[in-house]
Amino acid sequence: MQTHEVKRKNENRDRRYVGRGGKRGKTAGRGTKGQNARAGRKIRPVIRDLIKKIPKNRGYKFKSIRKPVAVTRAVKNETFAQMRKRLNLVGGKITVK
Repeated sequence: MQTHEVKRKNENRDRRYVGRGGKRGKTAGRGTKGQNARAGRKIRPVIRDLIKKIPKNRGYKFKSIRKPVAVTRAVKNETFAQMRKRLNLVGGKITVK
């Protein structure tokens, strides 16, 4: 057997092109009018809209991250750094009861 005699186990599948005329005719499977029926049919990315909605003022801080945490001291002279380490807190205000 030589290289030009080798055949595939499975035949190639024909790729289905939408919107190219041929036997599909008229709208060629694209529906009727609208953005999706036109050539190019680019859709605006959703992430772009989310980025636009976020406030971008200088010094703005998200309130959901900066909630104060009420903590009781385990040891009388415990520092804030020790409390953060004990409770696994990252950022935010600590109010002591």
